[in-house]
Amino acid sequence: MTADLLVGQLNELLQDDSWWSGVRRKDAELQFDPVVVSAFFDGIEAVSHDAETKRSDVIPLPTREDGYATVLFLGTTGAGKTTLLRHVIGSDPEKDRFPSTSTAKTTTADIEIVAAPGDFSAAVTFMPEHEVRAHIDECLEEACLEAIQGKPESKIAAALLEHREQRFRLSYILGGWKAAAESDGDDFSSVGDEQTETTVGDEEAVSSEEVEHQQQRLSSFISAIIDLSQETGASCEAQLGKLSDHKTADDKATWLELFGVEAFRNPKFSSLALDIMEEVADRFDRIQVGRTERSSTEWPIIWTFDCADRDEFLSSVRWFSSNHHKQFGRLLTPLVDGIRVKGPLYPDLGADGEDLKLVLLDGQGLGHTASTVSSVSTRVTNKFANVDMILLVDSAQQPMLASPLALLRAVGSSGFADKLAIAFTHFDQVKGSNLGSPAQKRDHVLGSVGNAIASLRDIVGAGVAGAIERQVGSHSVFLGGLDESTSKLERLSRGQLVKLIKMMQAAVDPSDETDCCPHYDIKGLEIAMHDAIDAFRDPWRDRLGLSQHPKLHKEHWTRIKALSRRFAGGREDEYGNLMPVAELRARLQEEASKWLDRPAAWSRPPKDERERETALSRIRRAVEARISMLTRSRLSDDQISNWQTAFDLRGEGSGLNRARKIETVYDYAAPRISAAMSADARQFLDRLYQILHEAIVEAGGKVN
Repeated sequence: MTADLLVGQLNELLQDDSWWSGVRRKDAELQFDPVVVSAFFDGIEAVSHDAETKRSDVIPLPTREDGYATVLFLGTTGAGKTTLLRHVIGSDPEKDRFPSTSTAKTTTADIEIVAAPGDFSAAVTFMPEHEVRAHIDECLEEACLEAIQGKPESKIAAALLEHREQRFRLSYILGGWKAAAESDGDDFSSVGDEQTETTVGDEEAVSSEEVEHQQQRLSSFISAIIDLSQETGASCEAQLGKLSDHKTADDKATWLELFGVEAFRNPKFSSLALDIMEEVADRFDRIQVGRTERSSTEWPIIWTFDCADRDEFLSSVRWFSSNHHKQFGRLLTPLVDGIRVKGPLYPDLGADGEDLKLVLLDGQGLGHTASTVSSVSTRVTNKFANVDMILLVDSAQQPMLASPLALLRAVGSSGFADKLAIAFTHFDQVKGSNLGSPAQKRDHVLGSVGNAIASLRDIVGAGVAGAIERQVGSHSVFLGGLDESTSKLERLSRGQLVKLIKMMQAAVDPSDETDCCPHYDIKGLEIAMHDAIDAFRDPWRDRLGLSQHPKLHKEHWTRIKALSRRFAGGREDEYGNLMPVAELRARLQEEASKWLDRPAAWSRPPKDERERETALSRIRRAVEARISMLTRSRLSDDQISNWQTAFDLRGEGSGLNRARKIETVYDYAAPRISAAMSADARQFLDRLYQILHEAIVEAGGKVN
């Protein structure tokens, strides 16, 4: 076969992202030359590594056997979890600036910190190449949709440079759009209300020459997007007429969906995406220190660095975690999926901060939605079993909104309530004429939390709600003024920070044990599982547009398409707040947890509520581990081909057809349970019975 034909086949694979999964290799072997298949899929499979394992090969995480306590930081966006983390590792907000903080979704990768004496070490892993390409395609598609609707260049650039889920920001890599960087003199802050911007030295800031080059390159991308959109729009008008002639929202959505499909098929789309990929890959070549391991396609897999000097070390690592606008155009932050650092990273607390043995885990925030959040990402819940403390960082000004409550539901129903601790930030901003002392403020905050926990009793059961309430009462701290360095904290906050760090270190101590065991009769479980399945299936029919619910809305077709793309790739099981695996897992676990709360008998009566909950939590944890595997298997692993089919749908009506295809996935994964249930539903219910039976026996209980 000639070189031109081989290149043509490779371009065909690159232009159609339905091929961008290792599971499609066998299909490709039937259609393309073996040389092309090897070149394309070897690159994908080479980076389909376990990023956490790659980091562990360089910096192993110590465990409780080594005397280390592992603490998982969780919190809503802007609550201050990363700011608190800075205090725990002694990171100065002006000098060190690690990890980065902001009121926006700043932490987009897993950050793992090992406090240990000796030199500093870092291991940074990167997103696979095909995932970066998929994000770029989605940004390009959004930019084209803005362009065809006649939006100004600034709006088109905004769609291109920041992914709609705010995790992948091309502006960090390619530079910000000129209009966004210019000031028109308007300022909404009042005199004396300015906040001093964190300074960046000239050696770290992007030069004016670089900024000018970035603007020229971005302008060329925006011009290409406009040309592509106009060309594709003319084709769509020939089929459906002008967009402006369509008056209803559904008609406009149909037109735009067809436009999105046609734009993606346009060869200019793939060419533009490849140009942007080249710009992105170029940024890796600017890494001047450390060692970079690359795949067979030269895409970086992991960067490692060792250094004895703290300032030099943090300066080098910041390129992978910073969000400072003066560094836009050089940053690699959006391409990182994990940062692990090790070294003498201790709090600035004198003797109270010495010789700590802590592993600190920080990741993406829980979100900032005030209502309707009922599940927590599997990226979070999968870590519960392997940590010693689950630290919820929540704002004392508005405690326990939907996301923190969803976390409490997940922690409690999974049997991990005894790992929970809460750090209430912004405590200095809790004000009121009736709140004159810190004690009154504390009681006010805990009163609000108590009311929120009481609202969970019907969802997770009285036993779990009681366990959470006891844990909050004994494992809460109240912090204010965290934007300052640790040395400038007021006495109250400093004392609470010391208390928190002592709780962290104590989390390594063995948990309570008991020989008290529950006995069960398998009655009522069918009703509980029926409720769980309906609680999962009904909202999803609304999101897919297959039914209507007063509190839910149909998701935009681009988001449903993006979700199917992630399942089709076999690596992710969610997109933004669309989390079918997490939701099914949560609903099954919550109903199972409530059912477990009512044993038929006990081997002996528990001495108190604490011992009762200790015995039940063992079973809840065993159930959670099994339900986690079951839901992942039924919704994702067993259904990759159906997710691929859903994603591959193109043309008019593809949005509705995709929704119906996803509904068939749910029909298999979570069949409705009723008196007239199907054979598949009966088999699924039998598996749930088996899971409960195995977990109860494994944890020392009995099933009659």
